[in-house]
Amino acid sequence: MWKISLSDLRLTPDDHAAVQEALESNWLTMGPRTQAFEREFAEALDAHNPPHCFAVANCTVGLHMALAAVGVGPGDEVIVPSLTFVATANAALYCGATVVLADVTSEEDLTVSVEDVLRKITPRTRAVVPVHYAGQPADLLRLRGECRQRGIALIEDNAHGPLGDAWSDASGSTQALGTIGDVGCFSFFSNKNMATGEGGMVVTRRADLAEKLRLLRSHGMTTLTLERHRGHAYSYDVVDLGFNYRMDELRAALGSSQLRRLPDNNRKRSSVVAAYRQHLRRIAGLGLPFAERLPQGRTAHHIMPVVLPPGVERHAVMDAMKAGGIQTSVHYPPIHTFTFHGHTERVVCDALAKTDALAPRLLTLPLYPSLTEHEIELVVDQLQSAIAHGRHAIHTGVQP
Repeated sequence: MWKISLSDLRLTPDDHAAVQEALESNWLTMGPRTQAFEREFAEALDAHNPPHCFAVANCTVGLHMALAAVGVGPGDEVIVPSLTFVATANAALYCGATVVLADVTSEEDLTVSVEDVLRKITPRTRAVVPVHYAGQPADLLRLRGECRQRGIALIEDNAHGPLGDAWSDASGSTQALGTIGDVGCFSFFSNKNMATGEGGMVVTRRADLAEKLRLLRSHGMTTLTLERHRGHAYSYDVVDLGFNYRMDELRAALGSSQLRRLPDNNRKRSSVVAAYRQHLRRIAGLGLPFAERLPQGRTAHHIMPVVLPPGVERHAVMDAMKAGGIQTSVHYPPIHTFTFHGHTERVVCDALAKTDALAPRLLTLPLYPSLTEHEIELVVDQLQSAIAHGRHAIHTGVQP
């Protein structure tokens, strides 16, 4: 259907072989391949001081685990951006907390506004969850300082930025995204920079939280099935109200294979984004978020967002792009615009003016490592034509 799709998952013979070996092992639930994947991921994040890593079924349950581990519960408030996938907010709701939605920084910086977070902190605030939108770091240095000063947990939603970096201190040193706050959560969904279909990782440098996360992942049990299978234990105790959030061996095997290609694919994504920005500058009035931001160490671009010029009908643009065989999307409909979240008392939706002004103009263009210069030019040419069509739709009152 699409000449150029939004994303493009390409599995290699190594991926197929890794999964086949896991199948032939006859051990499918969380086991040695999961443990190996966790070690490899930890070392990829920080070879000198690997953090604790826990492979999980998906990033949503990872966020739930993280918030539960830091003690979020009924009566607490958790601040999250409204411009994110709904799972960021839902994880706090699962804990019984109230979600307080925060605004974006600006049209040029789509990460959460630290100023708005500070305005919305109350004595009930238990955690702040910045999202590294498109793989671009939120202002972690400032957020970490403000949260530590107030005794508030900082949970990084890093679904978009595996093996990306951010400044970790005033000297300009960097650390991997997901390792700077109290807990970091990663996604391996099919359209992510590395993909296992479903899957995720929860990361922390704190030993106390690591023990809590280990229990929460698997029913609060003191020993796992693999340990009993190997004869290392005969029974178990249950010492916490945990969940079944484990990753299986097939996804772990695929994760290890994908991880080996991730640094190179991230570099290719960076080159694609640079080419996009060069070509997109010719479209008058088009906003390019993060275009002027300097890299903070390794980069992990996930999506290619643009901001349509004022007065352009987005649906008309998307229809014109579709007619040309180019898939686009929207990242994201703000959480406060959803029927459930906009009408429940457990989600506070106040003072989101920047998000409200920006959201109708956001558009996501195709981005993946194998996108060629020729394909990028085709996307940009089609977008330029589609924007003209979108302006016409507004001026004539034609509805797409």
